[in-house]
Amino acid sequence: MPTQHRAIQSRQALIRSAAETFLEKGVPAAGMVEISRRARLSKGALYFHFTSKDDLTLAVRDAALATLQEIEDGFLRSPKPLSFAVRDFAAELFGRVQSDAVLRAGLRLRPETAPGLEIHPLEQRWYALFLDKAVTCGTGGPVGTADGPAGPRHSDAEPRRTAQLLTSMVVGLLHLGAADRTWWDQEAVTGLWALLPGAPGRVAAGCIPAPAQAAAG
Repeated sequence: MPTQHRAIQSRQALIRSAAETFLEKGVPAAGMVEISRRARLSKGALYFHFTSKDDLTLAVRDAALATLQEIEDGFLRSPKPLSFAVRDFAAELFGRVQSDAVLRAGLRLRPETAPGLEIHPLEQRWYALFLDKAVTCGTGGPVGTADGPAGPRHSDAEPRRTAQLLTSMVVGLLHLGAADRTWWDQEAVTGLWALLPGAPGRVAAGCIPAPAQAAAG
């Protein structure tokens, strides 16, 4: 295996190990020796790639934001009006958050636990993203209606309110799912979208999977 490829693999293993350790213990309690052992690499190899825990934390943050940007780019490429594009964005986001420890850990980082980090608040980030989509592709009529052709609709007179509502839903589900991952299930996400005002054939609340009583592990 070429040396450069091994170095890339080692760096990725350390970032993943750090993310898993941050999720289990929090950033302050995570030790560099523990992180290197979890990655099955020497402490020397860890310090070859990262000079400090702050440096490693920044790498987790950057890797998470790169994945988040990839998901957001997919949202921007969607030809669907806002409400349907956000529904698909939420399903993709929560699926990736569940399967990717680096993304999950990165989204939990806060300035108080990782000094020097200045992650743009997700609420503002996604509101701006959704509002731009509302302007360019339309809101899609009353939020929650069946998929239709893209393009401005009569209901686009208040795109800001629609973007605010959908941002609140995505951010709320992100926080709820941190304690109970059933909130992130695709069936639950699409079921909630079907309950929004104006959705034809709205489903009964009982058709949506109930969140678990205990936090998911």
